[in-house]
Amino acid sequence: MSGRQLLEATETAYDFDPAAVTLADESVLDRLAPAVREWWVDEFGEYVPENGGFFTPPQREAIPLIDEGTNTLVCSPTGSGKTLASFCSVIDELYRRDRDDPDGLDNSVYCLYVSPLKSLANDIHRNLAVPLSGIRERAAERGHETELRHAIRHGDTSDSDRQAMLETTPHVLNTTPETLAILLNSPKFKEKLRTVEYVVVDEIHSLAENKRGTHLSVSLERLENMTDQSPTRVGCSATVEPLPTVAKFLVGRESGSCPIGETGEELTESDTDDGFRDYEIVDTRFVREFDLQLECPTDDLIDTPRDVVNERFYDRLHELVGSHDNTLVFTNTRSGAERVLENLRSRFDAYDETNSGCHHGSMSKEQREAVEEDLKAGDVDVVTSSTSLELGIDMPHLDLVVQVGSPKSVASLLQRVGRAGHQLGETVEGRVIALDRDELVECAVMLRRATEGFVDRVFIPAEAQDVAAQQVYGMAINQVRPEQETLETLRRAYPYRDYTDADWEQLCRYLTADYDGLEEKNVYAKIWRDTNDPPDGEHHYEEYDVGQPLLGRRGRMARVIYMTNIGTIPDSFTCDVYTRSGDEWVGQLDEEYLDTLEKGDVFVLGGGNYEFNYRRGSKVYVDPTSSRATVPSWFSERLPLSYDLGREILSVQGEIADRLREGGRTAVRSWLRAFPIDENSVRSLARMFDQQRRYAGPSSIPTDERLVVEEELDRDEYRRRYYVHSNYGRQCNDGLSRLVAYRCSRRTNTNVQLAVADNGFTVSMPLNRKVDVPDVIESIEPSAALPDLRAALDGTDLLKRYFRIDATRALMILKRYKGYEKSAAEQQVSSEMLLSFAEELDDFAVIEETYREIIEDKLDLRGIREVLAAVQAGDVAVTHHEVDSPSPRAFGLATLVASDVVLADDESAALQEFHARVVEQIDGTRADGGQ
Repeated sequence: MSGRQLLEATETAYDFDPAAVTLADESVLDRLAPAVREWWVDEFGEYVPENGGFFTPPQREAIPLIDEGTNTLVCSPTGSGKTLASFCSVIDELYRRDRDDPDGLDNSVYCLYVSPLKSLANDIHRNLAVPLSGIRERAAERGHETELRHAIRHGDTSDSDRQAMLETTPHVLNTTPETLAILLNSPKFKEKLRTVEYVVVDEIHSLAENKRGTHLSVSLERLENMTDQSPTRVGCSATVEPLPTVAKFLVGRESGSCPIGETGEELTESDTDDGFRDYEIVDTRFVREFDLQLECPTDDLIDTPRDVVNERFYDRLHELVGSHDNTLVFTNTRSGAERVLENLRSRFDAYDETNSGCHHGSMSKEQREAVEEDLKAGDVDVVTSSTSLELGIDMPHLDLVVQVGSPKSVASLLQRVGRAGHQLGETVEGRVIALDRDELVECAVMLRRATEGFVDRVFIPAEAQDVAAQQVYGMAINQVRPEQETLETLRRAYPYRDYTDADWEQLCRYLTADYDGLEEKNVYAKIWRDTNDPPDGEHHYEEYDVGQPLLGRRGRMARVIYMTNIGTIPDSFTCDVYTRSGDEWVGQLDEEYLDTLEKGDVFVLGGGNYEFNYRRGSKVYVDPTSSRATVPSWFSERLPLSYDLGREILSVQGEIADRLREGGRTAVRSWLRAFPIDENSVRSLARMFDQQRRYAGPSSIPTDERLVVEEELDRDEYRRRYYVHSNYGRQCNDGLSRLVAYRCSRRTNTNVQLAVADNGFTVSMPLNRKVDVPDVIESIEPSAALPDLRAALDGTDLLKRYFRIDATRALMILKRYKGYEKSAAEQQVSSEMLLSFAEELDDFAVIEETYREIIEDKLDLRGIREVLAAVQAGDVAVTHHEVDSPSPRAFGLATLVASDVVLADDESAALQEFHARVVEQIDGTRADGGQ
């Protein structure tokens, strides 16, 4: 029975005449086996006009491709059916084989589903049970007894369940990247993977941008080496760019097609475009309707009293929650999520523990799962979260997402608001509420660009030596193999597409402990390298040619060490903070926060201000101070503004500057009303940029063609401050500011303090020191960025922490050994004992990877070079302005405010003081600033 006949024959009471409908997906239905087809029509039988049939757009395009064995990247919003699209053809094919082969399917794995989250794998596992049981029932009605088994395996799987999988193996196995790597080295279970024909990687965009994805990409190539045939790879992704790059990350290269520059020069994307496995992209990113709106509690975020802003914010949030069934509220920090829920419960009787909840990574697994179950069942009115619910479980009853503050990228915005209206055909409703002026600018541009189809790019780490060390060790443990085969396996993975012979030699020197004194530091060789002996030699492997370079494992405990230390997610710890005088305990800081601190920096802890002096192990020593904070308390927890969105903001600010020049504030307001923002936002933005122009001049507005430096003399604190308006995101600004500070300190021979934000950074020095900061920026050659950053990082806590992380990943420091597990703090002590020794070694892989990861991945070397090149070419001008007080666009830099909920009183008072000075200078007695 064809799809058309099935539709007309079904007993479902439709609101339309099946015979009169043109089905866009009839050919897709006809591909499916009868039992699968019948289940699909019964399950999704309601005709949805937006779909033109029974399949959503990603399903209609993806199912035929996967059915034909084509590697496919499916990019579509949450709730559009992309995961079921990836499984439909797999289930259909396995069902046919089980039905048609007298012996049924082998007792082995045919499909691997890889998820970044255990909760997502659990959810998919439960969701798979529905189609498999439904198809089994319909097959039984036709006289076919089928059994398609599926199971889940990750770090929480019990030993008994693991043993059971060996005896009765699932045909579809759901797992995580880390567990897959373990299975590839499992002596028995790896044999069960030889039959794998399909690999589905879910939420691939969240893996590609970090080392978990790098690790997975090599694991997929290792799987390719052992399978009977090349598996069909399917990637599921939310909105992401660039799609071809993510597709290549998914599929990797064909064997024997790994061109590398002979001298190790960096190759361009076009240089390395050949040789990737064939793939197709299903691009249905914009098949859902979005109702997005930016709101602001007031048109004056500076002079409106904080308690008024607070009251309006919570009243509006309560109104939104009350007018929807289920609401998910995202904040940018865990403390913010807790604070919003606490305030809702304390202000309104409508909320208590039974109908509201909070979800974030610091909560217990049991607490998170309870909230997830409530969301799935629709038994909760509102849940607050930080980032932990961006990915994962289906929430079919969720009909509103509220984002408090800026999510920092269009991709993150779409991922978060896409949780609402989880069924295709439902409008995605999202409200963004901005509570400070810098984020108001971000959010206005973000929503405008989101409605225009803009998406931030994903950047994939390249040639990570710590991950390579793990994977090469794993391959050596499995069997003695030719060196070239191991190297080619690495190079087939997209992150290692440009991996040179020099990179390989550097890695092998580390893995073979080919450094004097290394083993004395208890860092032992993990592999051996040698040529194959003749048949009468001591070490001869008959499957390989005599003289062929081989490598194998070193050490009797190699497999145990590997299996118990594998993975890329770093451990972290908190540091106790003490005063130097009196050794008084002040509180605790997350170690990541220390990345931002240099000697002399001031931060707030427990209501007091403290000046950072030094750290020793897991203890931080400080001095109490009355100076204002130079590093915000939220720095390490908030996501950074994406570089791409920062550039878009600068472009919009250029358009605002043009309209101010041509038609003043009125013209700006008229233009902004075309954005998806409310009137308060329109008026606040127009006023801020108009006051910026009138206070510091038209050229003080930073744009995509202008980088602005303000110089302020603070005689009260005896400091000279330079506010650099570089709206390139915190990562790029962190690196750029370190370059500028490094050169400023060399010119002035004094300590330079930094404060970094998404929209710029502040360089501060004693009042009796002066440097031409615009000239410093203009003088930095793009080629000098790398060596200067390496010099600037020397001796920093940032370098120490990342060395520990990378040394642990590279198995230089063993987290688990002989039943003992080192805490992150103990790992840090071990790494600091090794660091000075390792820095003296020539071209040492772990040190080089530490610098590479910090400079390229954390400090955005690519973005820095792009900015510096534009300055050098004259495409971006650097302007200088002397000001008596920070300009309106520098208020955030001067106070480092960017609050999750509402600003603290002291931050608000500082902003009001700055604003009063600006207004006074602009128009004297007009205290309203021309409102």
